[in-house]
Amino acid sequence: MDIATGDEKPIRVGAVQAEPVWYDLDGCVDKTIQLINQAAADAAKFWASPKRGFQVPQYRADSVARDSPQMKRIQAVVKKTGMFIVLGYSEREGASIYLAQAFISPDGELIHNRRKIKPTHAERTIWGEGQAESLKTVVDSPFGKIGGLNCWEHLQPLLRYFEYTHRVQIHVLSWPSMFVMPDPEKISWLYHDIREADQRISQNMAMEGATFVICSSQILTEEGLKKNSILAGNPVTKVVHQQLQLFCLPGGGFSQIFGPDGSALCEPIGDGEEGILKADISLSDITKAKIFIDVAGHSARPDMLSLLVNTKAGKLVTMMDM
Repeated sequence: MDIATGDEKPIRVGAVQAEPVWYDLDGCVDKTIQLINQAAADAAKFWASPKRGFQVPQYRADSVARDSPQMKRIQAVVKKTGMFIVLGYSEREGASIYLAQAFISPDGELIHNRRKIKPTHAERTIWGEGQAESLKTVVDSPFGKIGGLNCWEHLQPLLRYFEYTHRVQIHVLSWPSMFVMPDPEKISWLYHDIREADQRISQNMAMEGATFVICSSQILTEEGLKKNSILAGNPVTKVVHQQLQLFCLPGGGFSQIFGPDGSALCEPIGDGEEGILKADISLSDITKAKIFIDVAGHSARPDMLSLLVNTKAGKLVTMMDM
């Protein structure tokens, strides 16, 4: 904001919709860097990427260590462009992997890294759980308070509420590919696991938290499915692969940017297209929305309803005197 005039400069934000380079770690990093440069060329200051994940054991080898040459390459290009990014990725630590989000500041520093605290359904066979440090979902940035959650963490009401208490202003949802309802004669499918439902979850986050929401999603192409088809005989992935064959590919994308009143701020691109959705936002719009609803402010009743949070990190080994 210009203190002399009171004018607020808009912030250009971007939501990526793209497919990873399957089973090619360096290729995926190259593509990430290309997308960051593409956003920077259009004067974006904030950039968010989708959740990167697929239920396959071979995925482990191509997951990224937090302190790795690949992550440092991404940090270097972020520093060069001066953007703030929230990067959805599969993090490797030792022999374990986690669904994670890296918060990288304009000076290229990885200022926060959080892991999905409870992987969803079949994800639990591959990815581990984030611990207490992943309850931190909001960081300060030159562009406001930035928050982030992964996928169906957005169906955890207590986790969402805890984030609202930290006055989040721009929230990032990192999503995998989600599809339309398949033919009921071919397969029985739950509504909450389709694209329309997850679009509504994203929009609800904006309205409930009176925050800007950047919904970034992955797509899946025919070629991507072929690259994963060699794994279809694995008992962990066989069902997933058979289900994906029922969907119309390419598809799965539903990226969007929502205002703090829940309004969509951009024209969506095709569900099978790659691209970056962009919007110019003004944080003062949050104040307008919160006049009506502020769930962690004037709308709250902590005398009746409150949240208990344990932020003490667990230890693998604790020595006790006998």
